Amino acid sequence: MVNAVGGTEGTSPARGWRRVFVEPARPAAIARYPNAHWLVLATVCMGAFIGQLDASIVTLAFPTLQEVFDASVSEVTWVGLTYLLVLVATVTAIGRFADMVGRKLLYTYGFLVFVIGSALCGLAPSLGALDAFRGLQAVGAAMLQANSVAIIYLAMPRGSLGRGIGIQGAAQAMGLALGPAVGGFLLAAGGWRLIFLINVPIGLVGMVAAWLFIPHSRNLQPRVPFDWLGFGLFVPAVLALLGGLSFGNRAGWTSPAIIGLFAAAIALGVAFTAWEGRCTSPMVDLSLFRRIPFSAGISSGLLSYLVMFGVLFAVPFFLERSQHLSASQVGLQLTVMPLALGITAPFAGRLADRFGARPLTVGGMALTACVLGSMAFARGGSWVLVGGLALIGIGLGLFTPPNNASIMASAPREQSGLAGGILNMTRGLGTAFGLALTAAVYEVAAGAGVSSVDAATGFRASAAFLACVAVAATALAGLRGGRALGLAAERGPAR
Repeated sequence: MVNAVGGTEGTSPARGWRRVFVEPARPAAIARYPNAHWLVLATVCMGAFIGQLDASIVTLAFPTLQEVFDASVSEVTWVGLTYLLVLVATVTAIGRFADMVGRKLLYTYGFLVFVIGSALCGLAPSLGALDAFRGLQAVGAAMLQANSVAIIYLAMPRGSLGRGIGIQGAAQAMGLALGPAVGGFLLAAGGWRLIFLINVPIGLVGMVAAWLFIPHSRNLQPRVPFDWLGFGLFVPAVLALLGGLSFGNRAGWTSPAIIGLFAAAIALGVAFTAWEGRCTSPMVDLSLFRRIPFSAGISSGLLSYLVMFGVLFAVPFFLERSQHLSASQVGLQLTVMPLALGITAPFAGRLADRFGARPLTVGGMALTACVLGSMAFARGGSWVLVGGLALIGIGLGLFTPPNNASIMASAPREQSGLAGGILNMTRGLGTAFGLALTAAVYEVAAGAGVSSVDAATGFRASAAFLACVAVAATALAGLRGGRALGLAAERGPAR
């Protein structure tokens, strides 16, 4: 009998054991269901939601972890940094691997790895062990993120791609928005271990849903030897870059250690690019970046994430130190931005299916740039800022789903896993750039002062910097074509 990915199944014990590494077709009743693609989308949204929820919950738990393990702030931040470093370093390679072995396979087992990592995090006996288990959890998250957009792209019918990616963007935004509230409840109810253990039942449900609802992979690339040399150059390049960005403020941007990290990142990046151009089966097909919609979408997307997380960094300092709000009040007001993004995203995706990505991405980032520019000169209080955050959320909601859908539509279907991996890597890089560069601008403007005047000065400088970044993202978004996403590609029937 021929299996789902083109091999031949036997009846020997070895082949029976290997069936766990073969994608099955969905049950016939599900495959015949006219709206089966919505079941696929719901399953992918589950992974998107849990990933963003986990990220924001862990950030909220840093003070608790510092007290429990009697650690410094810098030591506790590695609980977040380890996750980010491993995720960004591996997500592109996993996307490339999924294009050969099966996107459903890696997505399904991504839930399993994430569940195992979460359970181990919840049982960690020390801070070092927690860091290590967070790395395992990040591998599972990379398996989910590298394949999520690719699965939507291949499963959604013609004319609904933007809408599907918009709904997924809403699920991510809701996870990010609800994280502080859910995290506070879990920390009060069961302590820090519960914020990891809560992932276990959700992840198991997601794994079963993925096995039942997601169609087996089509348009896979031939299985060729994996580009281990490229991977070996890429991972340390990313780690060096993120390490320099993460510790630049603490160690000093001109310190030998930071300069050395950036120099290593550049040297390894050049070597990686040169090797990928010569390799017969590269980890990253650089020809993708010769497609203007792809390269414009990736670069503008990276800048949009920089803006988003730069805002999330700068606003708390202004609200706490200049407006004298409590941490809970700040968290509540910050929720406005991801909520506005989540509400806007599905509508933006549907409009992109009809009118194309360019008007929405350009308009969304232009709105974001205007609001941030206004914030740089505004003298209003916290509630004026809340209105600005809502408008920024709307702008990013108009931008993100059409941009992601345009990126996927511009890539060949057999490379959708790689394209999704690159797309998700830009989210991690944008996060790091946003936090590090906005922190640098804030500190230069505000100095070491903690007065309300210093905080307001630092915030306005940060807003002006982020407005300039948003203008650059607007210009890059305008380079893509204006074709409606629903007409971007034909898809065969899923099974």
